[in-house]
Amino acid sequence: MGKLLLCPYWQKALAIKSFSLALIRQKERDFLQRLEKLSFTVPPNADGMRLSDFLRKAGLTAGFIRSVKYQPEGITVNGVKAFTNTHVAAGSLVQVHMPAEPQTSVQPEAVPLSILYESDYAVVLEKPAGQLVHPSVAQATGTLAGGWRYFMEQRGIKAPFRPITRLDKNTSGLVLCAKNRFAAPILAKALHKTYLAVAQGEICGTGQINAPIARSENSLVSRCVSPNGKPSCTCYRTLASGRGHTLLAVWLVTGRTHQIRVHFASIGHPLAGDDMYGGSQAFIGRQALHAAALRWQEPFGEQEKQLFCPPPKDLQKLCQDCSIDLEKWLVNPEFLFSHP
Repeated sequence: MGKLLLCPYWQKALAIKSFSLALIRQKERDFLQRLEKLSFTVPPNADGMRLSDFLRKAGLTAGFIRSVKYQPEGITVNGVKAFTNTHVAAGSLVQVHMPAEPQTSVQPEAVPLSILYESDYAVVLEKPAGQLVHPSVAQATGTLAGGWRYFMEQRGIKAPFRPITRLDKNTSGLVLCAKNRFAAPILAKALHKTYLAVAQGEICGTGQINAPIARSENSLVSRCVSPNGKPSCTCYRTLASGRGHTLLAVWLVTGRTHQIRVHFASIGHPLAGDDMYGGSQAFIGRQALHAAALRWQEPFGEQEKQLFCPPPKDLQKLCQDCSIDLEKWLVNPEFLFSHP
């Protein structure tokens, strides 16, 4: 195993006591095992329940159960493969063996990662502006996907990169990822994401932009508002303004490519720095957009998780240059987790 798995506490213990090595290896084995199968003990109040109903109550989706039950190991009860119409008894051990991970063309690459949160099912990465989430025809290296694959392979795990949220290359901020196909639909279902953006011009109050978005003619990249586009909705709240710019909290109802950038450009307020959609780069060299807050529900979790990531220095400097009081909102970012 690589050093990336060893936290400072483990490293210190390894240097002090030889038995710590065995402890670390056991923790690594436990970690791998949790990714390979899910284990449940049937409680007394589920005695006699159909296996399929028990698994649904445990939080597994019907689609995931279907994808697993025909696998060689599939679903077992007390170590014996079972059909989903089997009735389970209290105290039985039900185990769901994860299907083999699909092949991926993304190559592992030693790219630095900023991991802000990690559990058995999810990880939240902080993506800097200028980095691609996935490789493209124009740029195949230096991506978040390649860095994650390398990081996991240091742990002995060959797994694809499963981002639940995606960001444009020059948008910074939080990216939520699923560690396996079981967790992916659960994480996506109850996800809420909030952006901080700086738009040109003065915008007042709260509002909603409802305008269909389509691909621009003769372009593979840019988008535009078009009656032939897909329904798209963006909500926003004005936080502060200064020198002809407005700081906004933005929430997406739909998730179209470039949606925030296209919508604000369509109402005459392109994002600062977004030259693709008419923004000026006088104060910042990329679109002033940052995925600042995430709120999500994990599998088997009783409470929602939430995470806030302050905007990077270039966006902070933009606010400073425009006399926008950003600090006021960073001190208490709780409002970002409550949609208007």
